[in-house]
Amino acid sequence: MTDQAQLHQQLIDRMTTSGSLRTEPWKRAAAAVPRHEFLRGGFFRRAVGTDFTAWEPVRGDDPDWLEGCYADESLVTQIAGTIVPRDIRGRITREPTSSSTLPSLVLRMLEDLQVVDGHKVLEIGTGTGYSTALLCARLGEEAVTSIEYDPWVASRARAALGHLGTYPTLITGDGLLGHGAGAPYDRVIATCGVRTVPQAWLEQTRPGGLVLATICGWLGSSELARLTVHEDGTASGPLLGGAVSFMLARPHTPPPLGLLPDLGDGKERETAIGAEVLGNWTSRFVVQLAVPGAQRLTMQHEGRDEDVLVDVDTGSWASVYSEGGRWLVRQGGPEPLWDGVEEQFSSWCAAGAPQLEEFTVSVTPEGQTIRW
Repeated sequence: MTDQAQLHQQLIDRMTTSGSLRTEPWKRAAAAVPRHEFLRGGFFRRAVGTDFTAWEPVRGDDPDWLEGCYADESLVTQIAGTIVPRDIRGRITREPTSSSTLPSLVLRMLEDLQVVDGHKVLEIGTGTGYSTALLCARLGEEAVTSIEYDPWVASRARAALGHLGTYPTLITGDGLLGHGAGAPYDRVIATCGVRTVPQAWLEQTRPGGLVLATICGWLGSSELARLTVHEDGTASGPLLGGAVSFMLARPHTPPPLGLLPDLGDGKERETAIGAEVLGNWTSRFVVQLAVPGAQRLTMQHEGRDEDVLVDVDTGSWASVYSEGGRWLVRQGGPEPLWDGVEEQFSSWCAAGAPQLEEFTVSVTPEGQTIRW
């Protein structure tokens, strides 16, 4: 057995043991798709020994490239929208914009998609093409349509899939619009995060079909939702748990913060809810529901760090900090952001602080609602 085959089998064994790879059809698909074929352009790994987030390239001729390809890790493949591993010597500190998702999450999601033979699937976010290849191995290439927003990423995925002799329908464009020409689909799966599930996905899914997508927010908490599409064109279903996170679809990324607030302005008062609610995954998801347009940052004021929420669209902001054993909040702008946080958080606590798996998502033409 070659080194590549050994590494591939070890990955499959790990995914099986962890429970992310559960059924024989997906085990066969996972065995048929070599991940390294989708990472021949290399990837970035997080640099160690710095006080900030930096990335270093790992190319195909590096001695640890192959082992990295079969690690159960998400591997960054593009930075700042255009930069790939061959472009860099040394380190780079810009934000990642495309990646190969850790295989255990890919297979867990494909299992959660509940496909059967004969299903047609629309995939939003081709990425490297690895998950697309798995779908093709399971259902046949004629049953798979995949959309990628970034032309360069799409081109690289097309080449990798073609190298393996796999030719699904590949579209370059805005995945939030779906691909009506191939509808209706039995399943829609998104490998990018969305703030709200697009209506186009529901319209292109047959009644009784499923949409699997990660619902995200600008405060950095997210969760996987599985929605059943109904005869009236609406959809509903649970969050599945697991603290699933993806890069946001590019049209859903937050706007630049612009001019930051003057923390000396605004009205100050005591609050029973401190900044610790922003540090917990579940409570931060709850907070996002109250202030969906807010972004979080840390700012210095009067010699201390304060947690600040800023809504660029409304100009509202709230700064929370601890002083003398109590929490204080200072707010400015037309909307008192922290008032909304307090109301939402208190309601969630009064309901017994349910976990995200107990939340339900509903999507209608009027919008998206998440309740517990």
